[in-house]
Amino acid sequence: MASENILDALERQLDTTEVAATIPSNPEKLPVDVNKPIPYTFDLGNLLCNDSNPLPPNPTEDHLYSAARDCAQALINQLLTTCPMSNTSDGVSVTLPPPTTPLPREKPVPEEKKPTKWEKFAAMKGIKNKKRGEGKMVYDEEKGEWVPKWGYKGKNKDGDDDWIVEVDEKKEKEAEKKGHEVRGEGRRERVEKVKRNERRKRANERKSGEGGGGG
Repeated sequence: MASENILDALERQLDTTEVAATIPSNPEKLPVDVNKPIPYTFDLGNLLCNDSNPLPPNPTEDHLYSAARDCAQALINQLLTTCPMSNTSDGVSVTLPPPTTPLPREKPVPEEKKPTKWEKFAAMKGIKNKKRGEGKMVYDEEKGEWVPKWGYKGKNKDGDDDWIVEVDEKKEKEAEKKGHEVRGEGRRERVEKVKRNERRKRANERKSGEGGGGG
């Protein structure tokens, strides 16, 4: 085991020595300004620099490294001179413009879903879909807060607990004929509305059952 560890250490030392030998001890500082016979074109939104200058035949690694370095330097210069910059807590940030080069998709464009029967009916009748919970609350100016439209402490129950009620003569006569008081008429109307909706629901269920059984 000891001999294997020694060999591994020697191999790692050899690798780092070879890598260090490829890096010049005093690297030459290249100029910041990059001038090419054919000017670069940029798509800063994609951080893209297009270089149309031809490479020499059979380019070496040095040629490729030099071309890549010049492109990177020119891209940095373009970002610093054309894009708005701002100082943040994380440092200096650059706001990129919208990309101009279309990139290919990884996956095909999803097919458009066919509308359901309800969606077709809603489009024909002009019914708009509401988000869940949308329109369930209403602002009560007297209380100075948002309250439910219906249900417990709902806005539709305003006046049920008032000690004095404004009387409509027509409604009062109708209530007297039925043996009711005007107070509580709102609650009776709500209860009757619920019953009517239930009757309609049962009637629709019977019709749909008859239509389905006839086929």
